[in-house]
Amino acid sequence: MKFVAALVAALTHPLGERSLRAVIRLVLVVVGVVLVFSAGFHAIMALEGREFSWAASIYWTLVTMSTLGFGDIVFESDLGRIYSVVVLLTGAVLLLVLLPFTFIQLVYLPWRNALREAQAPRRLPADTRGHIIVTGHDPVEEALMHRAANSGVPYVLLVEDVDEGVALSELGYRVMVGPLDEPDTYRAARADQAAMVLTMRSDERNSNIVFTVREVTDRGIVVASARSPDAVDVLHLAGADHVLQLGRSLGRAFARRILTPDATCHEISRFDDLVIAETSAAGTDLVGRSLAELDLRTRFDVSVVGLWERGSLLPATPELRIEESSILLLAGSEEALDRYDDFYAPEGGAEERQGPVVILGGGRVGRATAAALHEEGVPSRIVERVEERVRHLDDVVIGDAADLAVLRRAGIDEASAVIVTTHDDDINVFLTLYCRRLRDDVEILGRTRLERNISTMHRAGADFVLSYASTGATEAWNLLREDSTLLLAEGLVIFRVPMPAELCGTRLADVDIPADTGCSVVAVVSEGHADTRIDGDTVLRPGSDLLLIGDDRAEERFLARYVAQEGTRWFHRLGRWWRRRRHSGRRRGSGR
Repeated sequence: MKFVAALVAALTHPLGERSLRAVIRLVLVVVGVVLVFSAGFHAIMALEGREFSWAASIYWTLVTMSTLGFGDIVFESDLGRIYSVVVLLTGAVLLLVLLPFTFIQLVYLPWRNALREAQAPRRLPADTRGHIIVTGHDPVEEALMHRAANSGVPYVLLVEDVDEGVALSELGYRVMVGPLDEPDTYRAARADQAAMVLTMRSDERNSNIVFTVREVTDRGIVVASARSPDAVDVLHLAGADHVLQLGRSLGRAFARRILTPDATCHEISRFDDLVIAETSAAGTDLVGRSLAELDLRTRFDVSVVGLWERGSLLPATPELRIEESSILLLAGSEEALDRYDDFYAPEGGAEERQGPVVILGGGRVGRATAAALHEEGVPSRIVERVEERVRHLDDVVIGDAADLAVLRRAGIDEASAVIVTTHDDDINVFLTLYCRRLRDDVEILGRTRLERNISTMHRAGADFVLSYASTGATEAWNLLREDSTLLLAEGLVIFRVPMPAELCGTRLADVDIPADTGCSVVAVVSEGHADTRIDGDTVLRPGSDLLLIGDDRAEERFLARYVAQEGTRWFHRLGRWWRRRRHSGRRRGSGR
């Protein structure tokens, strides 16, 4: 259908109409030539004393002009043979050269251009709204587009080269062609009706794009990345509502997930008044007991969402037993978590860390991780080959992390954890393998740039992996969805959705959400209050929200099963966009 539509577009375009008229004229010329040659055939055959029908004369003319020459009808005179040569040469020029060349120039090429235009248009339809505009396809933007496509949120990828646009369109992307530094491009992309514009290019390029977008509209959320801390203020001044500093985000995420030396709850996110926190079971009487025996919900009004065991989150089932290495993921109010801390983490109960955290790589992520650990009073040591990157830092070992002597100078033998932070996935896999062989008992955290290398890092021995792509995409996605998604680990999220119409009025026991989708219900949020005291008798009320936990596929299955089919998902997100747009002026420049 795309090819037919392109052909119709090519022929109905003003240039296409002129091309069509030219082709028609050429066809009429060919028909005229055939009739003239047929008449000449009749005349010469009459001179030879033979007679053929007009059908036979047209047949002979077409066979001769096309150079087929079956030989079933031939002249016997020299005049007839000379005439045959004239007809053959004329046909060769007309049918084999002129007609195909004209067809290619006047029909095929306009059709190809129309097809390319259809695949990579320069303007979106006027009714496009609530969409996401991305200006490239780096790993973060790829992850965001994938998440938008799975959730039914429209997006468009802006590219400057038509050939690149066509190639990406054939891969399934929705693209639009236009210069990224031209205001008309963003007018054509309906930026004034977009929910978000995301750009992940260089700091200078991002500043230009953000400023150009804000020349067109002050609506929607404009998100840009910053490689240098000095660029953050410039991007805000250019008009960015939020600046992604992924090095800092990854660093803080790694620091937060380092095994804590005490049983104190460490907050990692909030949903209204519901706090999501992590705490260690080491050294407490939680160890060796099942969740049913502990009954934390009744005792403290705290729900156990799951248990981390060497990088894997185990679902919180009543029979699940807690080990010395377990990290509990808890959900509850501040007061409830304080009651838990008062009981399990009395003041002065912290243990000393065995050794420093060894950070392999002194780039943005490595330096941000060290800074975040320093804020928490956790000693760390960076291993870096390029001295200029870490010259201003104190606890640094200069050298190749693949060198055993360098690792031992950094303290690998007594390290409490190792964080692999380089920008090269191959190097990260190599270092993870190496460190796991050196220390089977040490906690190893790693990063990847590409999502496809996450499983490889886990197989290499990493306990916990975060990717550049998912961290950035989740941070941007949270802005669009008002912090309704929390990335717990690579591919594992807590997400919030309005109560699907299909579930309204039913008891939780009457629907098997885990079996249908792979998600688990964490809480029911109503009027700004998150209730974690839920069981099979809990009635799911209209107007409330569900807070669920699951991996990426489970989230997709839930949206497809309960949200996409009812057709309300678009309106929920559009409503969020309008609420956010009303307050965008107040937030702009805050940096979140």
